[in-house]
Amino acid sequence: MAGRDGADSAEAFRAEFPVLRSVSYLNAGTDGPIPRRAAEAAVTRVRAELEGGRGGAHHFAGLDELKGALRGRLAPLLGCAPGEVALTRSTTDGVNTVVSGLDLGPDDEVLTTEEEHPGLLAPLAAARRRHGFEVRAVPFAEIADEVGPRTALVACSHVSWVSGRVVDAPALARSGARVLLDGAQGLGAVPVDVGALGCDYYAASGQKWLCGPDGSGALYVRRAHFEALAPSWPSYGSLSDPLLAEELPYRPDAARYDVGVVPGPAGAWSLAALDLFAEHGWDWIHDRAARLATALAGRLAERGIEVAPRGRSTLVSWADPDPEGVVARLAAEGIIVRQLPGRGLVRASVGAWAAEEELERLVALARS
Repeated sequence: MAGRDGADSAEAFRAEFPVLRSVSYLNAGTDGPIPRRAAEAAVTRVRAELEGGRGGAHHFAGLDELKGALRGRLAPLLGCAPGEVALTRSTTDGVNTVVSGLDLGPDDEVLTTEEEHPGLLAPLAAARRRHGFEVRAVPFAEIADEVGPRTALVACSHVSWVSGRVVDAPALARSGARVLLDGAQGLGAVPVDVGALGCDYYAASGQKWLCGPDGSGALYVRRAHFEALAPSWPSYGSLSDPLLAEELPYRPDAARYDVGVVPGPAGAWSLAALDLFAEHGWDWIHDRAARLATALAGRLAERGIEVAPRGRSTLVSWADPDPEGVVARLAAEGIIVRQLPGRGLVRASVGAWAAEEELERLVALARS
């Protein structure tokens, strides 16, 4: 099925998401729809733990196997080696790991943008209080030009959660500063290749465009930076030899940055969702979602609605004097979007599971 974009392919993909029978789900930028097979995988795993227990070597070996399988699925999606993937609970976990683990101080500047999510801004603010570095926010489109001699780290979105614009990551990489990309609206939504992006760290969510459970995520750390980035959440799983815990013998790969234990049901859910996407083809999924989003933006603009500047992404935001009212009115019509607090914008997150007729209906109802 990979690589074919016809009505049959789209319908087969949509059929994997039961929620689409009742609503037009355009809010994966918050939480993605749940594939049926993912829910079934989680239930099967719960039943196995219910009936078989959670003690002994067999149970913990199974958890390790799940983690290894997740790294193996996520690595090619990120464009890196499995040993460079840490498993987290959110994009913010990854951001916290990086800004807390770097040796930043009063002489340093962290550069960010004016379109960042609180999930990135809060870790920066907390680390600034502890370490005394400066945080400077600049316009999203200008960030690569704003890197200066004091810029020790650039921390910004790969895809803006506000507008859907895509950052010029290669330009940031050429600046010489270390680069942390917030991939909450990137991984699973648009093609990601950390080598081509040139970033040093890439933090992502599992519950959004990967349609995994809440409390799932991943962090890419370039292998060359392992020694310079201290693990922020040392634990049993971080260590190559737990019997020498006081000496902190960290694991030789990015598992040293794992945040907690991946629960069996959640891990099974994540794997099943990733396998669904792989079955249908990531190239097809990325291309279809981007084309649908571009078409939606164009149709809204044709109606005289002000669409926020965007890139080739899956997000479409438009201005409205009453965003909350629009969201409520559309929800009453079975169309699920969200408003962006304090920005006067309504946002649709357009996945490959969307249908053209749903988007036409949204355009017709976007402004009464």
